[in-house]
Amino acid sequence: MPGLAPLLLGDGRLPVGAYTYSAGLEPAVAAGLTRDRIPALLRARLRTAAVTEAAAAVLALRAAGQDLVDYGPVQRALAARTPAAPLREASAALGRGVHRLARRLAPDRPAVTALSAVRPRPLRPVTLGALGAVLNVSEEDLAHAVVYDELQTITSAALKLLPGDPLDTVAWVLAAEPDATAAAHEALAVRTPAELPARTAPLTEEWALQHARRERRLFLA
Repeated sequence: MPGLAPLLLGDGRLPVGAYTYSAGLEPAVAAGLTRDRIPALLRARLRTAAVTEAAAAVLALRAAGQDLVDYGPVQRALAARTPAAPLREASAALGRGVHRLARRLAPDRPAVTALSAVRPRPLRPVTLGALGAVLNVSEEDLAHAVVYDELQTITSAALKLLPGDPLDTVAWVLAAEPDATAAAHEALAVRTPAELPARTAPLTEEWALQHARRERRLFLA
């Protein structure tokens, strides 16, 4: 059966620790976001963080295909565009799970061994690019998987943080499809790490900093 790899990348049950992350929903809820505003949050994320992360993953996938694999330029560009330390730490923690899976599947592939040289720790989009190389997915499939994962991460977390009819979350995802498609296409158009868009949302950064100081929380960020 062809095409299983892209489906795996977009599956929330992939054992890489994604259940520990809410893509900013828990901090937003703590700041007063209500359930009826979740679709607006989805659109906002698709126009900001999702574009940056999908573009970084695609750049890492391209780097993985070079004779000498060097994720450093992508890692540094992404870190510079993630100014809040808690968000960088959450991305690195999630990246560790992806890196572990990539090592299990292809421990000797240069695309995987090169991750060990990334300092301080590879961020999640960088490791997704490496995993994409291992799974032999296309740039288009990877970009769409990263964007789709953003939607599913938020809607899955919503069931825990703001419980309601689960069917609502399906409707939210489908309604966001035009923005998701646009985000993936914009990510694919980025050709170099220097072109990586800096789509930092100030409120998201502020909420992440506040969330990191809370003693009671369900998600990393």
